[in-house]
Amino acid sequence: MADAAGRLTKLAEEVLGAPLPVRIRAWDRSESGPPGAPTLVIRHRRALRRMLFRPGELGLARAWVAGDLDIEGDLYAALDLLAGLIWERPGSPGPQRAAVLRALARPEMRAAARQLLALAGAPVPPAPPAEEVRRRRGPLHTLRRDKEAISHHYDVGNDFYALVLGPSMVYSCAYWGTADQGVATLEDAQRAKLDLICRKLGLQEGMRLLDVGCGWGSMVLHAVREYGVRAVGITLSEEQATFARKRVAEAGLTDRIEIRVQDYREVHDEPFDAISSVGMAEHVGRAQYAEYAGALYSLLKPGGRLLNHQIARRPVADEEAYHVDEFIDRYVFPDGELAPLGRTVGQLEEAGFEVRDVEAIREHYARTLRQWVVNLEQHWEQAARLTSPGRARVWRLYMAASALSFERNRIGVNQVLAVKTPEGGDSGLPLRTRTWSA
Repeated sequence: MADAAGRLTKLAEEVLGAPLPVRIRAWDRSESGPPGAPTLVIRHRRALRRMLFRPGELGLARAWVAGDLDIEGDLYAALDLLAGLIWERPGSPGPQRAAVLRALARPEMRAAARQLLALAGAPVPPAPPAEEVRRRRGPLHTLRRDKEAISHHYDVGNDFYALVLGPSMVYSCAYWGTADQGVATLEDAQRAKLDLICRKLGLQEGMRLLDVGCGWGSMVLHAVREYGVRAVGITLSEEQATFARKRVAEAGLTDRIEIRVQDYREVHDEPFDAISSVGMAEHVGRAQYAEYAGALYSLLKPGGRLLNHQIARRPVADEEAYHVDEFIDRYVFPDGELAPLGRTVGQLEEAGFEVRDVEAIREHYARTLRQWVVNLEQHWEQAARLTSPGRARVWRLYMAASALSFERNRIGVNQVLAVKTPEGGDSGLPLRTRTWSA
């Protein structure tokens, strides 16, 4: 069993059909691969069993979350190098399970497959890590299933999120500027994002705002303090609601802010002057998006504005064949779905909205995610204690990989400003709609 790293490097290159761009260190302390490259550390042969029983993205994710697999060196560089071999091979936009199985099944690969089995040890599939979502009950995007999915992601402890997000407690893309613009820190950038949304919505004293997916209450608190509105924030996370209500009470604003554990489909106390939906629509799902857009349209007064802040994926040739990444679906956002920007705009228009402005801010999200990774790494031991080491590893991988995806234009994020324009056509917007970007 000596030189496991060398044997694994040779096998990986045969299966992938390309040189392995990272170094490997195996459980027997052997090493192989290009000197100076980031190192893929295989701490236990159990990692191989995970990848054999579930080749591709999910097997790798399980090994990572369980701590059987790690990376030494620059995490971003390692993910960038591996992405083209595992997640983004030409002609296949999704996980590579089928491609790997086909490669191992080729006659000339049978010897390599036997060697891999011998290296992996006992032919028993390891149990998935405890952090993985197991059975999901009922059809997609029912009220109950959506609440369970949101709980998986957000009800992991407010103290954990405070370590990652920092004092702003805002879990969406910040809006970065320069130090002379007063935007030097993550907290500055999150405050700038909240204020940008308020200005786009044209908030004024006495207006009524609905914040869909209100998180820990930062948006409604900013809107009420700075613009004098009354606000309702809704979330499906019990822990978020508890935290947000405490913040509202401490600010002395319980008479102006109401925090509810409520689905957008359950809001019936319209009308609202404005609606913000920030980082929430990704949870809605393709089949429900028309209902989502229609529900928000019906909740607004004529002339009311919607600010829909949403991550978008790139279009693919066969939209019906698109599927969610297995790692994201099992560990991060169960049942979450991304849509191309064009589809989102089209469905908002079909619901009756007039789309007036689209601002792409994907570079801002890359920078935000990198700062969250720094926060997590600086508080690693505490974060692992507050949740679990596996959960902390999930967040580190997903945030770092997402930062690269935004930087490489694989995904984007957009603020779409839409108006429920009344009959007669007066949108209520100024002639220059980008005065907020000066």
